[in-house]
Amino acid sequence: MYQSGDDPEHPLRGGPGGLCAGRLVGGRALADQAGDLPGDAPDCRGEGPPRRGGPEGRRAATQGGLLFSRGPGRDAHWDHFRRRLAILQELGVPTLIVAADPLTDPAAADYGRAAEALAEAATVARGAGVGIALEFQKSAACASLDTTLALIAQSGAEGVGVCLDVFHYYTGPSKFEDLAYLSAANLAWVQVSDLSGTPREVAGDADRILPGEGDFQIGPILDHLGQIGYDGYVSLEVLNPQLWRIAADRVADMGYQAACRVLGRWNETPAGGGR
Repeated sequence: MYQSGDDPEHPLRGGPGGLCAGRLVGGRALADQAGDLPGDAPDCRGEGPPRRGGPEGRRAATQGGLLFSRGPGRDAHWDHFRRRLAILQELGVPTLIVAADPLTDPAAADYGRAAEALAEAATVARGAGVGIALEFQKSAACASLDTTLALIAQSGAEGVGVCLDVFHYYTGPSKFEDLAYLSAANLAWVQVSDLSGTPREVAGDADRILPGEGDFQIGPILDHLGQIGYDGYVSLEVLNPQLWRIAADRVADMGYQAACRVLGRWNETPAGGGR
């Protein structure tokens, strides 16, 4: 849902962090803008198109409870999932971020069931013209990049890739060598933010700051994504309540400028044109 003062077309969702600032196209990032549809509002409707980009640059965030949940709770999550897909289909939004669920003491068999659930979710989503970006989170059963990619591969599902959130990559158990498992085919979405002055072990979403203002080495990651031919979007995920006190249009501009600086050379339009 686009909310930014008096400008219904400003690509910012209800909370700061929904500005998509760049798209890596053929190894170059074009300065597109696109919005995030809030994932906690299954009845939301887009109020206007982004100023640049379009539905292909919008994604819904975030759906949970699909992979490891059981019993009545699982039924509720899947019902919510199907209703959300219907809305995304209506809006022409092609990507839904699915978060891996928290799970106490996961066993090997749990991951097998999760792979089957992911395949089922992908089939249902594909029927609505929606792809899935599976996000690993440091507090979830899929806490690392390599485990998440292995789960995607085990599912054998079409239309599923990983959502690489730099915050969870840095604060969780992922390693730099895990990036070698990424390809243009299995990377579906990228989220950037930063962290400063907070131990990674205790860092939470509220500690996120704008990319380039903290300790994360984002540049080498983006360089690697460009080298593998990633041509998707790079968006902000900055859920810091301190930013909520600032006018939405200012936050949008701050975020856009920060993301463009981080994208650096990848944010140059290729010679000969481009969008």
